[in-house]
Amino acid sequence: MSLPAIHFGIPHAKPKHRAAKVAELKQKLKDQQAETSRAFGQLIGAADAIALLSQDLADVRVKRAEAEQVVVCLGASVEELTVERDELAAANKALRAQLAPYLAADANRNAVTVPDSVRDTTAAEDQATTPIDVRPLWEAHGISPVIRIADAPSPGDPRTPTWVPGPDSETTQSLRVA
Repeated sequence: MSLPAIHFGIPHAKPKHRAAKVAELKQKLKDQQAETSRAFGQLIGAADAIALLSQDLADVRVKRAEAEQVVVCLGASVEELTVERDELAAANKALRAQLAPYLAADANRNAVTVPDSVRDTTAAEDQATTPIDVRPLWEAHGISPVIRIADAPSPGDPRTPTWVPGPDSETTQSLRVA
């Protein structure tokens, strides 16, 4: 007895369409394999980069430890030198206090004792100077201003320049000399 064929409503692909579908799937498989190969190459490259960075990190940690050790040593050295400097400053102050009377006696022994009223003026640079005469120039030299108000021409005279003030103007009053 043969069983009847059961159809579920799914059409079967025709053989020529089936070959195209298989070719498409093969192409997708090749693309996925190529993508997997590229990703694997990137993974290998990333692993190499991580290894290099890990080595650099280890080197930096070693150098940091060395630098910290140097800083600790220098800190101790600075503290020792600070204490020594303070001790030397105190000793210097004590020695200066002991030396002060000797320095004062030496200064008194070698002091220049010339009376204030006596001054050697034989050298040209030591000649006495006269006080500076601070007066208006026309008084110091016995002259007067250029324009004499008494001798000023009248403003009505055609020969009078336009810049000469008249005898009764404010400018003329300010130019009068006592």
